[in-house]
Amino acid sequence: MHFDIFTLFPAMFAGPLDDSIVMRARTAGIVSLALYNIRDYAEGKHAITDDYPYGGGGGMVMKPEPIFRALESVLGLPPRSAGELEAAPSSRPTPIILLTPQGRRFDQSVALELADHPRIALICGRYEGVDERVRRQLCTDEISIGDFVLSGGELAAMVIVDAVTRLLPGALGAEQGAADDSHATGLLEYPHYTRPPDFRGWRVPELLLSGHHANVQRWRRQQALLRTALRRPDMLEMAWLTDDDLAFLARLEQDRELAGRLQADL
Repeated sequence: MHFDIFTLFPAMFAGPLDDSIVMRARTAGIVSLALYNIRDYAEGKHAITDDYPYGGGGGMVMKPEPIFRALESVLGLPPRSAGELEAAPSSRPTPIILLTPQGRRFDQSVALELADHPRIALICGRYEGVDERVRRQLCTDEISIGDFVLSGGELAAMVIVDAVTRLLPGALGAEQGAADDSHATGLLEYPHYTRPPDFRGWRVPELLLSGHHANVQRWRRQQALLRTALRRPDMLEMAWLTDDDLAFLARLEQDRELAGRLQADL
C-alpha cells in the first residue's frame, strides 16, 4: 500500500513514521509513503498558500490552486474546470481524503475499508480550513479522527497511516494481532498479563497459568464483554454477540456480586 501525504509541514512526519511498526512495514516493503509540500506547488515569488476568506471573518483559508496542482501532478489527474464533462471525483480509483473536523469519524471499520486500497492520498488541512472547491471538486472523502479541533491534519494523517498499516498482512509480528485489538471485534480488548506471575503481591489470575486453552479463551471473551459493558456500553449495541455472550451479560445484570468479582481483574 502507498500513502501520498500533502501538507504544509512535512517535517512533522519525521518521527512518528520513522519508527516502530510503520517503519518496519516500510522497510519490509509492505507500505510506502511520500510527503509533498503543498507550498512547492504555489506560484509566485512568495509561494502563497493561504489567503483571507471572502465575506470576512477570522483566520486564513488554504488556496485551491496549489492543492489542485499538487494532486494533479502527483496522481496524474487531468486538470478540469467547471462545465467540463468528466467523471465525478468519487469515481476516481485513488481515494483523495481531506482531513477535517467536518469529516466522517474515523474508526476501525473505516481503517479496514481504507486497507483495501492500494493507494491513498491524504490532504492535511490547516488554518481556518481549505477552499470549498477543494472539498467539492477534488476530494472523494473527508475524515475526522474525533470531535475536537487540531491545529492541522498532520496528526490525523499519522493516526490513519498507523491504524491502516497495522491491518496489512505481515505488518505485525503476530498475524492475528490486529484481529484481537480493541474495536477490531466490536468490543474493548480483554486484560493482558505477562511475567512475573507475582509482582508486589499482585498476582496474575490463576486461570491464565492453567494452560487450559478453552478456559482462557472463555475468560478473555467474558472480560472483554465486562470491560465493554462498564466503559463503552454503546459498543454492545453494534457488536456481534453470541448466545453465550448474551447469557453472560444477562447474568451480570442480575448478579452484581459476580460483576464485582470480575471487575477486580480490570
